[in-house]
Order: sequence, then C-alpha cells, then structure tokens
Amino acid sequence: MRGVIGFILLLLLAGCSKPPLYTQESYVFGTRVEVSIYGEPAAKAQRVTAHVLRDFDQMHHTLHAWEPGTLERMNGIFALAPAQAAIAPGMIPIIQDATRYSVQSHGLFNPAIGDLIRLWGFQSDTFAAKLPDPVAIAKLVKAKPQMRDIVIDGILFHSTNPAVRLDLGGYAKGYALDLAASYLRSQGVKNALINIGGNIIALGQHGDRPWRVGIQHPRKPGPIATLELRDGEAIGTSGDYQRFFMLNGQRYCHIIDPRTGWPAQGVEAVTVLTPPSAHAGTLSDVASKPIFIAGPSGWRVAAQQMGVADVMLIDAQGRVALTPGMKQRLRFEAAQ
Repeated sequence: MRGVIGFILLLLLAGCSKPPLYTQESYVFGTRVEVSIYGEPAAKAQRVTAHVLRDFDQMHHTLHAWEPGTLERMNGIFALAPAQAAIAPGMIPIIQDATRYSVQSHGLFNPAIGDLIRLWGFQSDTFAAKLPDPVAIAKLVKAKPQMRDIVIDGILFHSTNPAVRLDLGGYAKGYALDLAASYLRSQGVKNALINIGGNIIALGQHGDRPWRVGIQHPRKPGPIATLELRDGEAIGTSGDYQRFFMLNGQRYCHIIDPRTGWPAQGVEAVTVLTPPSAHAGTLSDVASKPIFIAGPSGWRVAAQQMGVADVMLIDAQGRVALTPGMKQRLRFEAAQ
C-alpha cells in the first residue's frame, strides 16, 4: 500500500471512575492501526473490534497495488488495454468514487499513476536512494493515465490507456475508516476512535470529553498541535516524512505530482479536518493529496475544489498556514 500520510498520535487520558476503554492495535495497510471503544462491555468491544480488523485485513489484500490480489489482477488487465475482464463487484463503487474525486481535484489526486509510483521505488516496503531515468518519467507523464480511462460496462472492465496502473494508497485508508464507522454504529457502538496510520475518525466522545488527537510535527518527535474531534469528524495528514529518501541533500517523498512525474516539493505536511458525513474518512484521506501537491501557492484553491474548509499546511521552511476554521480548532504546543 502506498506510503502513509502523516502519523497522528492518539492522546488518551485515563479515567478511573469511567466505563472501560478498550483498545486494540494491529498492522494493516502498511501502517499501525488502532481501534478504541469507550463504554461498552469488554466482550462486545472485543467482538466488534475483531470484526473491524478482519475487514481491514481483507481490504489490505484486495486493494494492495503490487502484491497478489484483486487490484494487482486488474492492473494486469489495464496493461493489455483494451482487453476486458470481469470486475469484482466490490471494486465498482471504489473505482467510481476514486474517479469522482480525481475529476474534482482536476487530476492532482490521480490513483492511475501507479507506474510512476513504482518507477520511483515507492511500491515496495523498502526503497533505495536512487533517481529514476528522467526519460522514463517523461514517457509516463506524456501517456497521461487518468481514472477516466477506466471503463466499467456491466460486469466487465477495461482501460482505454495501457499506461493506467492503479495505486489506491491515497484512498484506501479513508474508505476503510468510513466502512468501520458505519459498522460500529450498526452494532450500537456510540463512542469509538479509529486510527489508521494518522487517518482518524471519531464516534461520540471519550466519556465526558471529546476525543483528543495530536498532529505529528513533520520534523520533530511529538505533536505540533492537538485537536478535539467531534462526533463523526475525520482528520488526515499527508507528509513528506515517512516514505521518502534523501539524495544529495534533497528529500524525495512518495507523493508524486502527476503533472511532472516528480515528488511534490515545497510542503512538509498537510492536515485536513472533514465534517461528519458518510464519506468523512475518505475525504480526509483523499483531499490532503491535491492540497499537498498544489503547494504553498495553490493550496487554498485546491482545498476549495475538494470542498474542504479546515486545513493546515506546513511549508518546506516550517511555516504554518491555516484556514480560519482550522485556526480556531487547533491548540499548538508551546515549542513548534
């Protein structure tokens, strides 16, 4: 799964007189996953958490871009365009949804550029500090793979462009958050926090207070700021500080600009906060990517295009820019 966006620290405060807080961790989507449930009987909390983690594991194998699975098989068909094959029914809404977000972002969110991500070495658990061949980069950019190149006709799918290779790393964690939140609500769970490598969604609250999370500082250990999440809100961060390599003093991260084929520059991290909705988790995951790629000069326009009002951007010099709504919500640490 593609590189993780920013890591957000979950800050849980103990409360001896409160109902129990059940927390379980796992490792899925190439990152740490944590599910916390407040105020439910232990047996129920264990049961529903196990169900959520099983769903995450299944999604991980289904949507993995380079290990054997549904998405990897689809990529094999795309490369043979216009060859057709039967599509797994569960993939139809995912492809349609990701296509809609890609169009909304004017192509800055583009899961179809998996070949570029692979060329840079980021479709791997380990990667070397090595630049790809610029000619190969230019060739893939010129091929212009886009989500709209994917055609779904009934139970069949194909691509009109053999350069399409899907990498849903910038979508899958948010999608998983929404499915998990929906499932927990269906089971009567009112208070929970689900954290997938820094993409977080909140249900209810932690006892008599909101769930509180910390936003990782992109260049220092610990959080740069904290935030109280309200019921149904989600938060996500894209950063240049987890999946990257350094070469000749230059940082190259996994977030690739589809327009150039090169890693986006000028930004250390982008955090977005999304309001309650059935797609709050997905939007929190997706929207941070085009905002990050748009950079210091274009991030506000990109945020408007994605319909996101609460954003924090930290540029390459460590300067913090905030939308008015985000400024009201964040509590910054004394030393940034």
